[in-house]
Amino acid sequence: MTKNSKPNLADIQLLVLDVDGVLTDGTVIINGNGSESKSFNVLDGHGIRMWQRAGLKVALLSGRYSEPTKYRAKQLKIDYYFQDCVEKLPVLKKLLDQLGLSPHQVAYIGDDLMDLPPIRYVGFGAAVSNAVVEVKDMADYVTTRRGGDGAVREVIEYILKNTGKWPELMKKYLPATQ
Repeated sequence: MTKNSKPNLADIQLLVLDVDGVLTDGTVIINGNGSESKSFNVLDGHGIRMWQRAGLKVALLSGRYSEPTKYRAKQLKIDYYFQDCVEKLPVLKKLLDQLGLSPHQVAYIGDDLMDLPPIRYVGFGAAVSNAVVEVKDMADYVTTRRGGDGAVREVIEYILKNTGKWPELMKKYLPATQ
């Protein structure tokens, strides 16, 4: 659902995602040998690949370091991923400088308090449905799906459908009618 007036979604060139609680349900499994496991939703992964096929960029911005996050970023061919970001906004600003983008060209999806500065800074801020209330209150869009359960895909589809990019992407999946 849309919370505030709709920003110009056509300007969005970069989607920045928090990881724990957004790409995952927030559960961290510590195995007996000390290694970590996380569960990522394939709907979100496919949505990210569709976003990339539309010529758009993706970045991960996580507050903690995790090998599974690094591995998932490589699987999805995400070139920009940052971990151990205690303060996310300075890292985001540095990335935007590197890419030559302005804040209004960025969408950010978060779930917790450390996501508030980026959500307030970018052109389009989204919160997953199970985000803390402060994040939902500041977001331009709140998903119906929970983090780790297709919420990223929901935001991707929302942006792509509202910018006219969806029909071209669907051609891959729908055979041409005779």
